[in-house]
Amino acid sequence: MASEVLPADLGFFSTLASAGSLSAAAREMGNTTPAVSKHLALMESRLGVSLVNRTTRRMSLTPEGELYLAHARRILGDIDSMGELLGVSKATPKGLLRVNATLGFGRSHVAPLISKFVREYPQVEVQLQLSVNPPPLTEDAFDVCIRFGAPPDSRVISRRIAANRRLLCAAPEYLAKHGIPKVPNDLARHNCIGIRQGEEAYGVWRLSGGKGRSASTEAVKTRGNLATNDGEIAVKWALDGHGILMRAEWDIERYLRDGRLVRVLPQYDTPDADIHAVYPQRHQLAARVRAFVDYVALAFKAQAAGA
Repeated sequence: MASEVLPADLGFFSTLASAGSLSAAAREMGNTTPAVSKHLALMESRLGVSLVNRTTRRMSLTPEGELYLAHARRILGDIDSMGELLGVSKATPKGLLRVNATLGFGRSHVAPLISKFVREYPQVEVQLQLSVNPPPLTEDAFDVCIRFGAPPDSRVISRRIAANRRLLCAAPEYLAKHGIPKVPNDLARHNCIGIRQGEEAYGVWRLSGGKGRSASTEAVKTRGNLATNDGEIAVKWALDGHGILMRAEWDIERYLRDGRLVRVLPQYDTPDADIHAVYPQRHQLAARVRAFVDYVALAFKAQAAGA
């Protein structure tokens, strides 16, 4: 028998996967457990593959089930988006929202906002994926990506939602022991904590100084005995007095305020790392995307203002 996917199966399977068991799905659907089990069995028969591993205590998806679920939720999201575009849903935020963010920033800033967002918009189902690097823009892997810097790609919408500077900093005890850099080239003689993230040249720090015609940028090749791809770990090492760190202001501002870290070479500027919300053009009118991006932008604005 040729495999067959019925539209009604998509919502059924998404609900089943979220519920975590046949009995829980039956309660959510207002149905009986045998009826849910029969529906699942008919789906698997039509498709010719097993979607769920059943045991006496728990239910888990097979690799084929995981694939089916991912596509089902994307299709359901597209249907919601079409309804929003046509004005059928009265622009009520609902449906699946896939959010991507970097590890440290996503954990400390984006995840808490999502917790508040879903309380305000309970019909939105959010999946948060944290990764070192943003997913490829050519892949349909996310609905909204919170990232540092605007992507050079016209196929996506990029909205700047918060200003963010990269700052040089170190613990006071490190500077007391090793001296305070006066000019960028002094950094070459210091222990600098490296962060391997994104596509930027590793270990090269660019500092700009001066105004107008006297403005210039220096590229300093730094060295150090500590490096990581996790920003939180790098900040911890700086707090422990191991060296000088270049890190986004959002990640170190509380330590600058309490004096556990102090700025280094504050008269020089480093490349900005403004925070952007990035999403595919086809999602720009989706209510769930608009609501989330607006919510995050307002929250970051309030936080920057000290609210």
